[in-house]
Amino acid sequence: MKTRLTILPSIGLMFALAACGAEDNADQVTQNGDVEDSNKVSGTESEMQQKSFTVLVDLKDTDGKTTGTAELEETDDGVNVHVKAEGLPEGMHGFHFHETGVCEAPDFESAGGHFNPEETKHGLEMEGGPHAGDMPNLEVGEDGTVDDEFTAKNVTLELNEPNSLLTDTGTALVIHSGQDDGKTQPSGDSGERIACGVIK
Repeated sequence: MKTRLTILPSIGLMFALAACGAEDNADQVTQNGDVEDSNKVSGTESEMQQKSFTVLVDLKDTDGKTTGTAELEETDDGVNVHVKAEGLPEGMHGFHFHETGVCEAPDFESAGGHFNPEETKHGLEMEGGPHAGDMPNLEVGEDGTVDDEFTAKNVTLELNEPNSLLTDTGTALVIHSGQDDGKTQPSGDSGERIACGVIK
């Protein structure tokens, strides 16, 4: 009887230890699973941010050759636009976001009119304006180059927003031959389109 009483507690202790070990393993699997899921979510969000919040636009001239780039970056104040281009005529040039992401040379009429989801008037200082796609003129130097940076406050790169530049059909950046006077409807009398880049 004494021997039997000694063995039974030992067996019970073995079962208890085995159960604890199983619980520890189960906890470890659950924790690892949570970590793996978190990593997957973080990776997906990171990829979406990179795709949705920074866009590089290739600007092409009327011959279809690359004349520069524009880097668009989402900020708290709007979309920061950094333009670098060469081979342009010296002087002031209208510069706008257009409504369709198609740039067919040589006239780029395929880009449509100014990006204007709220159907406002043209002109940054115009009463009842501006278009969401209106931006300051670009000033090209004597050497035909421009390196300028500013913030477009009326657009966004966030998806599914009414003023988002990332639409189903895309939008475009267009440089015009002349200066935008900021008042003439519907596009500021800024002349022909001499460069264009697709945003998507």
